[in-house]
Amino acid sequence: MSNAIGFRFSENAGRLAENIVFLELKRMQAVDPELELFYWKDVHHREVDFVLKQGTTIRQLIQVCWNVSDPATKDRELRSLTKAMDELSCSTGLLITEDYEGEEEFRSKTIQCAPLWKWLLD
Repeated sequence: MSNAIGFRFSENAGRLAENIVFLELKRMQAVDPELELFYWKDVHHREVDFVLKQGTTIRQLIQVCWNVSDPATKDRELRSLTKAMDELSCSTGLLITEDYEGEEEFRSKTIQCAPLWKWLLD
């Protein structure tokens, strides 16, 4: 709807992808009321889009980055994700992208990367 009636100067695909992920996580939360959603931000303004918590356990950290083809962007997103993994003692990090799939080793952490469409089907 925002694409149909919104006034914008750029495509905004990243923001739309974040909204899609948020809506899917809210759907998951409706099925499992113990699932809580948060975001993480540190004093240096690094942030992670979604922190999934169940009870007292951080279940997963999710970062959404539509285009990871730019090395600087990818590095920034992975740095934020690994920093949050360290601070929150979470071993599971996920980077949701437009089309990149794989596993990244970054600062001695393993991060799964998945295209949005595939993540939604799981």
